Amino acid sequence: MAGRVWEDLAMDDLASVLAGARRAVFFGGAGVSTESGIPDFRSAGGLYTTAHDLPHPAEYMLSHECFVEEPETFMDFYRHYLVHPDARPNRAHRGLAAMEEQGRLAAVVTQNIDGLHQDAGSSRVIELHGSVHRNYCLGCGRHYGLEAIMRGTGITRCQACGQMIRPDVVLYDEILDRAVIDDALATIQAADVLVVGGTSLNVYPAAGMIRFFNGTCLVLINLEATPFDDEADIVIHEPIGESLGRALGVE
Repeated sequence: MAGRVWEDLAMDDLASVLAGARRAVFFGGAGVSTESGIPDFRSAGGLYTTAHDLPHPAEYMLSHECFVEEPETFMDFYRHYLVHPDARPNRAHRGLAAMEEQGRLAAVVTQNIDGLHQDAGSSRVIELHGSVHRNYCLGCGRHYGLEAIMRGTGITRCQACGQMIRPDVVLYDEILDRAVIDDALATIQAADVLVVGGTSLNVYPAAGMIRFFNGTCLVLINLEATPFDDEADIVIHEPIGESLGRALGVE
């Protein structure tokens, strides 16, 4: 498959492919939510490239080591930079939810933790890195919503046992859940169309998952080029919300 970077012609192709899909899967990264006001990580204005008044580099602040060694520092960073309770779904989220309702989208596989796909109405969402909306006690395992984490500063304690509550998200140096990976791979393998959007495809093992796609059309939508552009059938270097919104007729 040869990558084709077109403009209006590529958009026409995308609209046609999505209209004819029966088991499409969307695989998305941080770029899907930037149009909702949530910064990504590696772009010019991303979390890793923008100056912040932090005690450590942002990559360390998102690590298992920081969580264990400096839990109060980690939690304050997490609340301030990873949780965006006022963000709302954009055209990409709404368009994908509409596709699912029409029976043309089998699932969304996302690297994001913001829950915006569900907010838009998608019901089949595979969250590779967890969700800010799920939290649990490290002692008794009791589950908590986002509101529990957002109260106060520093460590949040379980009301039942007093142990620390942590977000159900995958940090650096932590492994992805095997059952979640298997679900994502099986879903991608069964897809007739795979749309990959808002991700640089440089982070593994998530990026390697698209190797399991055996369908008829691979679509890549990302502002910057990716290592997989030459293998795709349609390549669009535009914002994902704008592209999907135009292709699906979502305002």
